[in-house]
Amino acid sequence: MSVQEEVLEEVLTETKEKKQNEIVVFNDDVNTFDHVIEMLMDACEHDMLQAEQCTLLIHYKGKCAVKTGDFEDLQPRCTKLLEAGISAEIQ
Repeated sequence: MSVQEEVLEEVLTETKEKKQNEIVVFNDDVNTFDHVIEMLMDACEHDMLQAEQCTLLIHYKGKCAVKTGDFEDLQPRCTKLLEAGISAEIQ
């Protein structure tokens, strides 16, 4: 086994062991596309295209995981979305 393979194996093992949380945003009949896009760009640091794509998924699928990461990073982001009137939760 090469050094590169060993390092890759260690990284994959560490990734599996660390539980990642997600912010899931749910569709509603209140918020506009523009508002949701703007808030995803602000709270989740999405670029315009990513925010638009997530907003379309939220609209057509009913929900979308918009950000993945550690709970400590996601909590203030989710709070910002909730304060903006967007239905979101960390799963």
